[in-house]
Amino acid sequence: MQTNMSGYVDCHCHISASDFDKDIDEVIEGSKKAGLVALLAVAEHAGEFAKVIELSQRFPGFIFPCLGVHPVQEVSPEQHRGACLQDLDAALPLIHTHKDQLVAIGEVGLDFTPRYIKSDVDKENQRQVLVQQAQLAKELDLPLNVHSRSAGRPTITLLKELGADKVLLHAFDGKPSVAMEGVKAGYFFSIPPSIIRSDQQKLVEQLPLENILLETDSPALGPEKRVRNEPRNIAVSAEYISKVKGVSLQTVMEVTTQNALRLFPKLKLALRP
Repeated sequence: MQTNMSGYVDCHCHISASDFDKDIDEVIEGSKKAGLVALLAVAEHAGEFAKVIELSQRFPGFIFPCLGVHPVQEVSPEQHRGACLQDLDAALPLIHTHKDQLVAIGEVGLDFTPRYIKSDVDKENQRQVLVQQAQLAKELDLPLNVHSRSAGRPTITLLKELGADKVLLHAFDGKPSVAMEGVKAGYFFSIPPSIIRSDQQKLVEQLPLENILLETDSPALGPEKRVRNEPRNIAVSAEYISKVKGVSLQTVMEVTTQNALRLFPKLKLALRP
């Protein structure tokens, strides 16, 4: 479906992070001024769900909620561990409760960064957490908003085995050749503003524009290290893609927004011109 709307969609953002507590209104205002028309707010654990839903109600038709359990869970600010099935106990009933408001299940996935993985059991636990959430997404007919740090190939392989067909792989750090396996499966990849300083530039060269979405992952993955990222930086991603692909910024905006509508059809309600 073609719409003649004009604007960016931030497909993966942590707008419920405490980093935004003091100036959320200004951050949202700045996002709209920068051309954003919708923002997908992802959660990392059940404790965040109420805040994500509340923000989506406070900024209706602009912030869209995604609920899920992230593969890495915080024990304390200094200590993190891989997710396990108990982390789903509080989360799954809440996802069911809010299912009609959700545009996706996320942030879910695998993270095999060595400091979070002490054994194969840790990897298997993460896999089981992803399996359950992928099954739930299928049951609710919702896409998956997926994290795959240091686990690009295992994530794509598992999602394909599970028959997941509506998938966004955010901030993909795997090889472009692995990403192309995702493209064959019809998956989308979102590009954060940190692309201008990352080593993933070959990924943008190889991905077809039809499989690219935009994200900020705010407050992380900004154009500058250790500076709070905001959704308004979405234009940094778009400008980079426009340069690499040799197409106009307007084309990047239109194609990535159409892609977002294909993957997240519930956005159509908000994005009617």
